[in-house]
Amino acid sequence: MSRLRKGVSTGLAAGTFLTLAACSGGGSSSVPGVGGIPGVSAGPGAHDVGLILPLTGRNASYGTRMRDAAKLALAAKGSPALDVHDTNGPGGTEQAVRDALARGDAILLGPLTATETAAAAPLAVNAGKPELAFTSDSTQARPGVWVMGLTPEQQVRRMLDAARATGRKTFAAFLPDNAFGHAMGDGLARACRDAGLRDPQIVFHTMDAQNIEDGLKSLSAIDARQPAAPVVAEASSGPSAIDPTGETAPDSASSSGTAAAGPAPAVQPAPIAPPPFDALVLADTGLELGRIITALQADHIDSSQVQIMGPALWKAFDGKLGALHGAWYAAPDAHDRLGYVAQYRALYKQAPSPVSDFAYDAAALAGSLIRQGGVTVDALTRPDGYMGVDGLFRLRPDGHVTRALAIYQIQRGGGARIVVPASRDVAIRPS
Repeated sequence: MSRLRKGVSTGLAAGTFLTLAACSGGGSSSVPGVGGIPGVSAGPGAHDVGLILPLTGRNASYGTRMRDAAKLALAAKGSPALDVHDTNGPGGTEQAVRDALARGDAILLGPLTATETAAAAPLAVNAGKPELAFTSDSTQARPGVWVMGLTPEQQVRRMLDAARATGRKTFAAFLPDNAFGHAMGDGLARACRDAGLRDPQIVFHTMDAQNIEDGLKSLSAIDARQPAAPVVAEASSGPSAIDPTGETAPDSASSSGTAAAGPAPAVQPAPIAPPPFDALVLADTGLELGRIITALQADHIDSSQVQIMGPALWKAFDGKLGALHGAWYAAPDAHDRLGYVAQYRALYKQAPSPVSDFAYDAAALAGSLIRQGGVTVDALTRPDGYMGVDGLFRLRPDGHVTRALAIYQIQRGGGARIVVPASRDVAIRPS
C-alpha cells in the first residue's frame, strides 16, 4: 500500500493522508541504501530531498533521531533519496544549505532551530526551493518557508476556540518574561483580535517568588474583590405562639418587656467576587509553576470560575498537576502516532523523540509530491491538508502551518484525558 493515499473523506473535504501502518520500514528503495537503511544514496546527483540537521554538537541527539525518522518515511520502493547535511559541519548552516542546493535537491527539510532557520531561509528563498523548517518559532514563517514545529500560537488558538465554545469571553494571561512566554502572549493577542474579542490582559513575571505573588494579585484584582466586612446573620429564637413564622423584628421582644434570649449571631464568610476574566493562559513549568499554583489558590482563582489553560509542555508531567485539576492544554492526540512509534522502535530499537514526528511528516510529504510529479507551492498548500503522525496539518501560503490539536483536561488525581478531540475535518480554520 502506498505511504500516501488520496480521496479519504473526512466529512467536508477529501485530503491526502500520510499513512503509517502500511509499511513496516523494511522495504527497499530504488536507490542503494546506506548503513542498512533504504532510501539514502551515496552517489552524487541522486539526491532529491535535502535534510539539514545538527548531526554533531549539543543537539546531535535530536538531529540523528530526526534523520532516522526521515529515512523511515522514505523507505518504500520508489521513494526519492535523502541528501543529509550537518549544520554543525564546516561552514555551519549556511554551508549545509549551499551544499544541498548545489546537489539539486528539490526541497529542503530543516534546519532545527530558529537561529539556523534564519540563516537558511534567505538561501532557500533566493534559490526558489521550498523549505520545511522544524523550528517552533512562528516568526520564521514566510512565503516559501514553512514552520513545521508545534508553535505557541497554534496551542493558544486551539484553546481559545474551545474556551469560546463553553461561553468564555474575557481572556487573560500570566506568563514568564522570556521568549516562550512572549510568544504565548503574542499568540493570545492575535487570536483574540481575530475572534473579535477585546484585548486580553497580559502580565509577565520573573522567576522571583515575590514578583509572581504580586503580579498575580494585580492581574486578579484580589484586593478589589475582597468583601469590606463579613456577613453577619442575625439569630432568631425561631417560631412561637406569638411569632409563628419566626419573623418578628429583633426589638419587638424587648418592647414588650421580655428579654430576647437566643444564640449569638452567626458570622458567615463573605463571598469573594470572581476575577475580571473567565479564562487564564499560563506557560510556566517547574518550580515557577508550583509558585503560581500557590498564588492562584491564595487569589481564589480556580476552575469553578476560570478556565485555566497551559502549554503542551504540561503533557510531559501532567501526572503531577492534580492541583490544577480542570485546567487544559492543547496537544496532538498521542493515539495518532502509535503506528509510527511502533515502526520506529522496531527498526531503530528505541522510541522516537516527539520532534522527530515533524521530520517524518515533512519527508513523507516531500516524497509523495516528488513521486507525483514535483514539489510546488500549490501542491504543498493544498486547502484540504495532510494527515500526519500527529494528526491533521495544513501548510498556508504565508509559511504558517495549521494543526488540529486535541484538548486535554487535568484530572483531580493528576494525569489528563482528552475532552475535545482533535478535528479530523481537513477543512479546519487557519490559525
